[in-house]
Amino acid sequence: MFQYILFDLDGTLTDPKPGITGCVQYALHEMGIEEPDLDKLEVFIGPPLMDSFMEFYGMERQMAERAVEKYRERFAVTGIYENELYPGMKEMLAALKEAGCHLAVASSKPEPFVKRILEHFGIAEYFDVAVGSGLDGSLAQKEDVVREALRRLGEQMDAAGSALPQDDSIGKAAVMVGDRKFDVIGARALGLRCVGVSFGYAQPGELEEAGAWRIAQNVETLGRILLEEV
Repeated sequence: MFQYILFDLDGTLTDPKPGITGCVQYALHEMGIEEPDLDKLEVFIGPPLMDSFMEFYGMERQMAERAVEKYRERFAVTGIYENELYPGMKEMLAALKEAGCHLAVASSKPEPFVKRILEHFGIAEYFDVAVGSGLDGSLAQKEDVVREALRRLGEQMDAAGSALPQDDSIGKAAVMVGDRKFDVIGARALGLRCVGVSFGYAQPGELEEAGAWRIAQNVETLGRILLEEV
């Protein structure tokens, strides 16, 4: 089994669609854009918000920055709780910890929100570290978030008198779990394999094309993959 497992948050641990799409809709309205179909806003689940506003609505950076501010205005109060844990996820995390795995969250969502969500769902106790992007725009790319999660895990292992592999063997000891191509690409950039979850928000074929090592169709299958001998 993998000793170190990094999880994406949105679309992987939780289904955040109502909160994220509702907040994007609110931000677009504040920017003078009406989008009544929340399904069209699923593309915002996973990648950095700034990039999505620029890509999908043609915003210049300054306008996209204002849209992100408006998004967070609603998300911090309401959208953060318009979310639900995938069935069986808490039990799977408990089983991984019981087996001796070290777990981390590596999310593009701002870190303060990540930690609030983990606490809200009662799963913070299962994670050694929880890493997200900075409210100041730091750690904006998934590769940067994954690198920081590995760094913090390494610090914890050093403090505990053990060591996280720092050479090519890291790819045998650690794995990323995520639902979008950004998770796969970020993991592979650092020599990690990525288990893609098809119950999230990837488009058909997205995870395979990005180079996901394995694909889990449900939480039960994901748990088996992570605990099997590698």
